[in-house]
Amino acid sequence: MTMYSPEDLKKRDCCCTEWEYHPHTILYNILNRKDSYGHPDNQWACSRMHSICHCKQQKLVCLKNPKVTCQAVSAVLLKTVHFMKSLPSFHQLPSRDQLSLLQNCWVPLFVLGLAQEHVTFEVTDMPTASLLRKILLNDQKQEHRDTDYSSPTLATVYNLKSCLNQFWSLDLTAKEYAYLKGAVLFNPDISNLISYKVIRGLQKEAQQALHELIHTLHPNIPGHFTNIFLAASALHTVAQSFITELFFRPIIGQTDINELLLEILFS
Repeated sequence: MTMYSPEDLKKRDCCCTEWEYHPHTILYNILNRKDSYGHPDNQWACSRMHSICHCKQQKLVCLKNPKVTCQAVSAVLLKTVHFMKSLPSFHQLPSRDQLSLLQNCWVPLFVLGLAQEHVTFEVTDMPTASLLRKILLNDQKQEHRDTDYSSPTLATVYNLKSCLNQFWSLDLTAKEYAYLKGAVLFNPDISNLISYKVIRGLQKEAQQALHELIHTLHPNIPGHFTNIFLAASALHTVAQSFITELFFRPIIGQTDINELLLEILFS
């Protein structure tokens, strides 16, 4: 029988000793890029991530104040769908294309909504009972079908907060957010679109309108347009399953959120 010293047992609680002593990893270099935005909150998030080992980054978390947060994010989600419904160019697309755009674009649009509304939230360690329940539910789902199931972790939460901090540092106006949402919504890269050329044209129109607006609002900031789209590129790193599990699972239970969004869109 192998015996361990107290120091050995302490090390065995975490498998990330090498992480602490070899910080120059890919993740460290990405978080420490010189071209990252200089927003204080973003720097704080990065420094906090540096000080947290890989094991703790993968720790499952849940909302610290779900009642207040879920109410705020639900309002943002409704505004997101209503934004789509308010666009005549969206309504003129075939129903199948509307459905594809909804299913593939609601998360980045929702994150933009969180940024625009300056929604903040905090997380805490997931209770043991909830953790066991999630494991059991995940096993049941895997028995019936493949699913994009993803429990929120500290790492995924920090990724979302990093995205939000980037947009907050840019301090966009309501019009800038509107044109950016249009460019994100009309995504021609989605597969099997019927009106691919129309959607590509709509995206170009939104991008051009945003470029002209930025030229008017920020004539002395030549890199503003580029910085906006650099921030927008990070939106696709936020997984739909993560957003659903963190913000909406406490409300909708095991209901498919895409079905709810579809009902709202075509109601």
